[in-house]
Amino acid sequence: MIGGELEGEDIVIQSIASLRSATAGDLSFVANAKLAAAASDTSASALIVGHFDVPFNGPIVRVQNPYLGYAKATHLFVAPPSALGIHKAAVISEHATLGQDVSVAANAVIDAHATIGNGAIIGAGAVVGEGVVIGEDTRIDANTVIHKDVAIGNRVRIGSCAVIGGEGFGFAPTGDGWQRICQLGSVIIEDDCDIGPGCTIDRGALDNTHLKQGVILDDQVHIAHNVVIGERTAMAGYCGVAGSTEIGADCTIAGMVGMVGHIKIADKVHITGGTIVTKSITESGSYSSGTPMSDSSTWRKNAARFSGLDKWVRQVKKQLDGLPKT
Repeated sequence: MIGGELEGEDIVIQSIASLRSATAGDLSFVANAKLAAAASDTSASALIVGHFDVPFNGPIVRVQNPYLGYAKATHLFVAPPSALGIHKAAVISEHATLGQDVSVAANAVIDAHATIGNGAIIGAGAVVGEGVVIGEDTRIDANTVIHKDVAIGNRVRIGSCAVIGGEGFGFAPTGDGWQRICQLGSVIIEDDCDIGPGCTIDRGALDNTHLKQGVILDDQVHIAHNVVIGERTAMAGYCGVAGSTEIGADCTIAGMVGMVGHIKIADKVHITGGTIVTKSITESGSYSSGTPMSDSSTWRKNAARFSGLDKWVRQVKKQLDGLPKT
C-alpha cells in the first residue's frame, strides 16, 4: 500500500495517530531524522519511518519518504460514505445521464443534460447545473453549486459550499454606474484536482477559467474569471487571484497571497504568506513581500518613515552625485 518494507512481526493495527496521542493498536510515523527521538515516548504499536535509526522496539515500516508513506496510509482508515445510491429526495432531471454506481444524496439537484461519471458521489443539497460534465469517481460535497456547462474531470474532490462557475466580476463603467458584462465562458477542472470547502471559481468572460491536472486549493480560495493554473500547483487558504492571470505548474502559494490580474507566474514559483503580487514573475524561485511583525509602537514609527523613504533616497543620491569621483 505504501511501498515500504516491514521490519519486525506482523501485528493488527486498528487506527492511525500522532506520536504523542497514539495508544496500543495505533500506527504512527516519524517524518524525519530530526524527530526520531520523539519515538522513544510514543505508545504506538508500529511506526512508519525513513532510512534512519529510531529508538523504538516495535515493528516498523521503512519507506523512502515517511510523510508520503503516512499520507498513503491514511486512506486505509477512512470510513466509506454511509449512504450510497440515489436518495428518494434527490431531484434528477429525466434528461440527465448518470453512470454506474453513482450516488446522489438527499435534496441534491441534477439539471437537464448533466452527465455524471461512474462512481461519482453528489452530496446532500448540492446543485449540478444544466450541461455540467462530472468525471468518474469525483466527489462533490454537500451544498456545493456547480453552474451551467462546467466540466470536471476524474477523481476530483470539491468541498462543501464551494461555488464553481458563478459569474465573474465583470462590469463596464457607464459614467453614472456600471453595465454588467455577461460571462460567456466556463470552468474546466482537470483530473485529480482537490478544491477545498468554500472556494469560489468564476466562469470565464469569453475564454474558460482552467485548473489543470492535480491542482489543489485550500479552503476559501477565490479564483477569478479566465485564470489559468498549471499542473500540480497548490494554493493555501484565503488566496485571491484576479482575472486573466496565468500561474505556472508546480507552484506553491502560501496563505493570504493576493495577485493582480493579467500577469504571468512562471513554473516552480514559491510565494510566501501575505505576499501581494503586482507584476509577472518570469523565473522560478521564492518570492515575498510585506513587512515582518513587530510591536505596534515600532511598526507605527517604521510605517511613518516608509512614506518619506523616496524623498530621503533622492536627497542622499543628490548628495552622492555631488561628490568628486574617485
